[in-house]
Amino acid sequence: MKDFETKTCIRFIPRWSQVAYLNIEPRFGCASLLGYVGDKQGLSLQRFGCVQKGIIQHELLHALGFYHEHTRSDRDQYVKINWENIHEYFAYNFHKKDTNNLNTPYDYSSVMHYGKTAFGINGLETITPIPDPSAPIGQRNGLSDIDVLRINRLYQCWNYFK
Repeated sequence: MKDFETKTCIRFIPRWSQVAYLNIEPRFGCASLLGYVGDKQGLSLQRFGCVQKGIIQHELLHALGFYHEHTRSDRDQYVKINWENIHEYFAYNFHKKDTNNLNTPYDYSSVMHYGKTAFGINGLETITPIPDPSAPIGQRNGLSDIDVLRINRLYQCWNYFK
């Protein structure tokens, strides 16, 4: 959360009496609803496996309204989705969305990008970068520079633009 506060105008404050708020709980899995919902909004961070900087930032970005990078409207120019290698139950994580890309480039290093074998059957590759299939994709170390730029553009954090 401190990364958001030092790099953007986003501020996370303790709830006092707000009707709309983010409720972070150690539920099952790592998950958040997308964007503002108008009241109590659950964000699950299971104690084992989810309490890591990049995973927390990934889920907070969902709560702030951001989709997965590999579901961008223009993703087919940058990655190939290998549908035959994806567990059927998890295919929804790869469906393309009608996104506002905020005039930013595709970001292989976004904290919102899945890795090459995410939800793969027997560890098979589910996402292949184009044109270089060996390009690294997906990381959970923290916000990329383009993640920060997108937050600042979406939330009009004028003092934070590079």
